[in-house]
Amino acid sequence: MKKITVLIPCHNEEGCLPALYEALGRVAEVNDAYRWEWLFVDDGSTDQTLACLQEMARKDPRVCYVSLSRNFGKEKAMLAGFDYARGDAVVIMDADLQDPPDLISEMVHWWESGYDDVYARRTAREGQGWLRRKMSTAFYRLLQSSTQMDVLQNVGDFRLIDRKCVEALRRFREQERYTKGMFAWIGFRKKELTYTHGVRRVGTSSWGFWSLLSLAINGLTSFTVVPLRFSTLMGLFVSLFALIRMVWVFVKALIWGDPVAGYPSLMVVILFLGGVQLLSLGIIGEYLGRVFNETKNRPVYIVNETNMEHEA
Repeated sequence: MKKITVLIPCHNEEGCLPALYEALGRVAEVNDAYRWEWLFVDDGSTDQTLACLQEMARKDPRVCYVSLSRNFGKEKAMLAGFDYARGDAVVIMDADLQDPPDLISEMVHWWESGYDDVYARRTAREGQGWLRRKMSTAFYRLLQSSTQMDVLQNVGDFRLIDRKCVEALRRFREQERYTKGMFAWIGFRKKELTYTHGVRRVGTSSWGFWSLLSLAINGLTSFTVVPLRFSTLMGLFVSLFALIRMVWVFVKALIWGDPVAGYPSLMVVILFLGGVQLLSLGIIGEYLGRVFNETKNRPVYIVNETNMEHEA
């Protein structure tokens, strides 16, 4: 019998776990031709998430958990799940039940049909604001236009991936992670499903504005150098404009005797050039900071407790 691992990163999800456990049980009953493993990665929760997982694991051998020593972030928690998952296929989903577990059965069907990456695209997101939708669309368009990968819009982490995809993703050990881009980068045969992203039933999301902004910056700096090229082109444009302006002022003063522009125009030029320089330094700093983090060769995550063995 083939084994399927359902990988679920968790951070302060004690209120969602009972309902999620029941939903996964129904999925296993419908698909009883497979062996199931429910792998929860506790990403440094401060509530009773770990205690709930321990209790579930005592009652049900299908429940496995990996508890990290602190909150490393969802991207790194998923890598921990890839390292410990033992299934022939791995289903990645959130613990908040916004991703419908019933869709897993259809994912398994298409996986058996020969697809290696069966991903779910959100056709609608209940409860999401207009501004967040627009910003998300703008980001995906920017990333798509600046890379050679087929970046999938409105596609999250909810998907089923074959074992060979898991093995490929385990080789990505960088600190600054953007797993959605990695799914596209590794390739393999993909199949799209659609669903409506539901509202969160319990608790509040840990993905605020700054967390999403940080993830977007990671996506851009991990898969494209376009920001650096933009900085270079901006510098060339400003330098060319300044040269033309300098020649014009010199010729005008020499021929017509007009006085050179005074304090206001000088301040505008200085502030503009200073802003361009700071913007360029900021872009370079983002890339340099990531190089600095990678060269330290620190572990991506640290495990505090688990009820399973690490996959070699």
